[in-house]
Amino acid sequence: MIFDKLDKYSDLGLLILRVGIGIMFICHGYPKILDGVDEWTRLGSNLSHLGINFAPTFMGLSAALAEFVGGVLLVLGLLTRPACIFLCITMTVATVMHISEEHDFKKYSHALEAAILFFSLVFIGPGKYSFDRKFSMH
Repeated sequence: MIFDKLDKYSDLGLLILRVGIGIMFICHGYPKILDGVDEWTRLGSNLSHLGINFAPTFMGLSAALAEFVGGVLLVLGLLTRPACIFLCITMTVATVMHISEEHDFKKYSHALEAAILFFSLVFIGPGKYSFDRKFSMH
């Protein structure tokens, strides 16, 4: 079939996916880092939906850094699987927050889709065009 010929480009597809999603998460995380302590505390307080009320400012900064640094790591294909684990956790917490606050599907679908994507990339890995592959970190 005609689409079978595309199989040889799967690593290119992974590169496009990693770079595209990585840039998007850099764009999501950077403003959250710049917004400072009030934003970090707001983000971290979302863990209360899971019964976690410890250090909301630290947890929020961790979420913002997961998005920004995780995005950079995705673009580079460096420490891809650990980055995806942190990103998956962050997006899962965001999904739980939206559902707990009874937001509709349109409101939480982005976070849920991203969590599924990052969870999948933990298993798929970064592909051939990555620093992980170059340094045999896969």
